[in-house]
Amino acid sequence: MGSEELIFLLIGLKWTVLLSAVGFVCGCIAGLAVALARTSGIPLLERATSAYIAVFQGTPLLMQLFVTYYGLALIGFKLDAWEAVAIGLTLHASAYLGEIWRGSIEAVPRGQTEAAKALSLKYVSRMKDVILPQAIRISLPATIGFLVQLIKGTSLASIVGFTELTRAGNIISNQIFQPLTVFGIVGILYFLMCCPLTIIGARLERRFNAAHAR
Repeated sequence: MGSEELIFLLIGLKWTVLLSAVGFVCGCIAGLAVALARTSGIPLLERATSAYIAVFQGTPLLMQLFVTYYGLALIGFKLDAWEAVAIGLTLHASAYLGEIWRGSIEAVPRGQTEAAKALSLKYVSRMKDVILPQAIRISLPATIGFLVQLIKGTSLASIVGFTELTRAGNIISNQIFQPLTVFGIVGILYFLMCCPLTIIGARLERRFNAAHAR
């Protein structure tokens, strides 16, 4: 296990981080739209987004990435591996984050919404200034927990031939025949990414529970 192999692993790590960032940021934007639609009170929107969430929560991420890459190509949308995986992770994240945030919005005491309506606040102001700040605070532990799962889920990008950290480890292992060493290092790199996030999520959850108990 030399310097060249370590550099190759670090390049794979870079793509893992980039994939996680793109999937999470774009998933947050789309997930907010899903959550707002789920709590809009408009039956058609609620049913449509409920079905959307059911599809992505009820199927494996591996299959979703496979369909995004190979399925879209069959109908004329030829994407490279990076684009297909980024889109697949975004759709996956938007469904899960949308449901997390839907629950957080509904967890805000109803009196907050009624008070905002009594002050004649419009929907946008009511959500932006009253409901969403509280809902985001409630959702932070679960959101961070999902980010950890998303980081680990990027390892499935190899299904379409994209070289991220896990696939880089597999390539090196096949070259130098030291799987325990290679995947030990890969595991440590994943741990260094995920462990701090897990600790932050646990602390936020304890802080929220302590504040809620007062």
